[in-house]
Amino acid sequence: MTFSLLPIQLIPYFHYTLNAVIGALLLGIQCRHMGQKGFYGASVAVDPESLLTPYLIACWLGVVLLGLRRAHRVLRGFYNLTDIRSSHSTALWEEAAGYFLCLGLLPQIRWGPVLQALLNRYSHSTRLFLFGTP
Repeated sequence: MTFSLLPIQLIPYFHYTLNAVIGALLLGIQCRHMGQKGFYGASVAVDPESLLTPYLIACWLGVVLLGLRRAHRVLRGFYNLTDIRSSHSTALWEEAAGYFLCLGLLPQIRWGPVLQALLNRYSHSTRLFLFGTP
């Protein structure tokens, strides 16, 4: 097993912090709840200088869901994940929203400390990054 010197607040090989990624995905989930489709709503809701595109947010959704699915067994020891549904018929946004709800990552609260606690628990238990591969 190799260890990375990167801080756990980063996703290896990404140019954005994990807070930026999760924040954009939470915006996307809010836009979906308001009836919008796709990833455009989240890309225009952030600072224009961040240069986020709908495609980039779609890629982030895939990376975050892959990490959560891979870590599901470990996270199940810390969080109640019984409501998570992952199947070919489940929309990716719905699955991400389910994980975020179970993990306490909600747009209406200060979710940064909750995310940091999640990262700390996971990395201390596994010595791995929750998202991405170093």
